[in-house]
Amino acid sequence: MIDSLKKIVAFLVWIVAVLVYPAVHAQDQSQKPNIILILADDLGFSDLGSFGSEIKTPNLDKLAANGLRLTQFYNSGRCCPSRASLLTGLYPHQAGVGDMVQDKGASAYQGYLSENSVTIAQLLKTAGYHTIVSGKWHVGLVPSALAHNRGFDHSFTLQNNGSSYFNSEPLYNDGRKVTFLLNGKEIHRQDSSKYLTQAITDFAIQSLDQVKNDTNPFFLYLAYNAPHWPIQALPEDITRYKGKYLQGWDSVRAARFQKQIELGIISKEWTLSDRYENAPDWNTLSNAEKEHWDTRMAIYAAMVDRMDHSIGEVLAKLKQLKKDENTLILFISDNGGSGDTVKQWDYVTQKNGEPGSVASIDSYDPPWGNVSNTPFKLFKKNTHEGGVASPFIAYFPGTVKPGTISHQVAHLTDIMPTFLDLAGIKYPSEFNGKRLVAAEGISLKNLFKNPQLTKPKTIFWEHEGSRAVRQNDWKLVAEINQPWELYNLKKDRTETHNLANQYPEKVLELQKEYLEWSRKVGVVDWNTIK
Repeated sequence: MIDSLKKIVAFLVWIVAVLVYPAVHAQDQSQKPNIILILADDLGFSDLGSFGSEIKTPNLDKLAANGLRLTQFYNSGRCCPSRASLLTGLYPHQAGVGDMVQDKGASAYQGYLSENSVTIAQLLKTAGYHTIVSGKWHVGLVPSALAHNRGFDHSFTLQNNGSSYFNSEPLYNDGRKVTFLLNGKEIHRQDSSKYLTQAITDFAIQSLDQVKNDTNPFFLYLAYNAPHWPIQALPEDITRYKGKYLQGWDSVRAARFQKQIELGIISKEWTLSDRYENAPDWNTLSNAEKEHWDTRMAIYAAMVDRMDHSIGEVLAKLKQLKKDENTLILFISDNGGSGDTVKQWDYVTQKNGEPGSVASIDSYDPPWGNVSNTPFKLFKKNTHEGGVASPFIAYFPGTVKPGTISHQVAHLTDIMPTFLDLAGIKYPSEFNGKRLVAAEGISLKNLFKNPQLTKPKTIFWEHEGSRAVRQNDWKLVAEINQPWELYNLKKDRTETHNLANQYPEKVLELQKEYLEWSRKVGVVDWNTIK
């Protein structure tokens, strides 16, 4: 009798295990949101229509209109540091990528993800997420730092900072090699290859198709290389913008500035920063020079336009799979618009063929980079606002309040906590037997539902000697080997009125904060390691 009862109990336990638990577990998994994180490369603060631009970005603008825009979201000033911070929830120095992917001889600048960091993908996988990355990786070339070893099930990645948009031909003549990896194996894109933005999009869509029937959620990290130089675009896209920039950079900046005020992105009390000091007066240029500059910006605009079109393809796939109602979509840029001038760099393979084609290597240069960063000054690599301010869009039906703008200060380090919060995961103290550096940011989940709430926030930066700290409305900032400048960003976010001499005690207070942080994360004097 007892044996019979034991058998019955065992059978019932088996029924629960086989039939009931999987159904409950599947239900729990289906309630976790899918997550799409879209990262643009070298896109300036004002380069989207919803942030002031004349460039056509209807898909991102629609997400903005039905989602949330943050006006004071910050990156880490350059591609590698920003990507390391985004992926790990740490300041870039804590993740080992305080600069680029070359080892500078200090742990904070080793040039690849630290063993004491963990990526978003690695943690989301612990909650059953399928993980996909398509696009630029650029957080280290050693095996331990590659995407397929950092939690991504499906990966198509560009390992270095730039590539031709039409092939795998190296951009550099100093021995550096641009590589693409497909699930960890090197591949080569030939001249006949599809445009890189499209290739990145296609891999993302194909990967979504592979997991469409699974009840487990997915995380897609969609990291476009656009609009990073070389400025290359599809001819039909360039044609749509040719001639639109003959009015010159001053006129385009003024128009974007006015639109930003009307949109509520910036305060009408702020002053538009001065035109970049080395940009000539447009009216002094010859017609041929104006034509040349118009073409450069037309190519850049075409790259942004095509990226938006590709994002539209991903959104259409999401809707087709009927996963659009339970998917958080975030869009940001890794740094401000670029002031790079690749025609002056002897380590870049120079090509002077048809502008915008595979036969040309060029950048849009500081005068147009200054336009991208309207209303701010300076560029990527700098820690003034032009280098570290990103457009930010969050779309999540039922959670993100649609059509809203928030002026809460936030940073890349807040992305990891947000995703973990939504997925019901706690950031661990250890992972794979390694002690982790404590995460730095805070979740934005509450902000999604209550966009008017604001909380005090302190953020720090250092990149190649350019350094800054923002504490609430005050910002202390200096370029390498330059004295501190002090700004009240509530009144003057365009950093046009330096208050350092007026408030020396505030300078000392914030400098102390910065020095404590720099010691904590391992900042080294750039003059000694350059």
